[in-house]
Amino acid sequence: MSTPQGPTLRELAVQALSSVEHGYDLLAPTFDATPFRTPDRILTAVARALEERGPFASGLDVCCGTGAGLGVLRSVCAGRVVGVDFSANMLAEARRLHPDATLVRADALALPFAPSFDLAVSFGAFGHFLPDGQRTLFARIHAALRPGGTLAFPLPAPPPVGSRTYWALWAFDAAMRVRNALWRPPFVMYYRTFRLHEVRTLLEETGFDVTHRPLPDFGTRPDGSPHCRLVLARKA
Repeated sequence: MSTPQGPTLRELAVQALSSVEHGYDLLAPTFDATPFRTPDRILTAVARALEERGPFASGLDVCCGTGAGLGVLRSVCAGRVVGVDFSANMLAEARRLHPDATLVRADALALPFAPSFDLAVSFGAFGHFLPDGQRTLFARIHAALRPGGTLAFPLPAPPPVGSRTYWALWAFDAAMRVRNALWRPPFVMYYRTFRLHEVRTLLEETGFDVTHRPLPDFGTRPDGSPHCRLVLARKA
């Protein structure tokens, strides 16, 4: 699950039985040594794609964690870069790694920003929100963007039905649902609740104009569809 510098199995178990906020507070010191941290390959591909559409003025990383996405914003934004997360310990790590960024502790479902950003990004966080929460999240991001501002995020294609990855994700989500039915507080983290057609509908209902483009670094599947897309939602 992680490198030797990452959390132990016991530490991961304690995190999994905690709330989302407390779980990430516990995981923060070793988070970047786990597979949950967005890989540099994805960050580089997204930065390259956004450079073609920029430069942007100000940027917001929603659910920034330890700050992996802040480097992407710094590479494409000429103005201030802001990260927001509700875990104090994750923000402490982000502050250590990105001292030039403005970091704000807040719930992503109640973002405390006026419409002042030209670009918002988020990496690996959407599984923490059920569909109703996703709708609220998109509305809050929409409110934080200036007219014409863009929300951008990578979206990998779902694994082929019946593949090892498909069954691994299915088993993880099933285990998480059982855990949340039996244990409080809940820990919301699902891998199969964020699909392109459903996400596009939610974004459009929120007021975004939605397009997407393949990230060519990841190639295509046998049917010609991309392994990973960059979703671009523009505030009209």
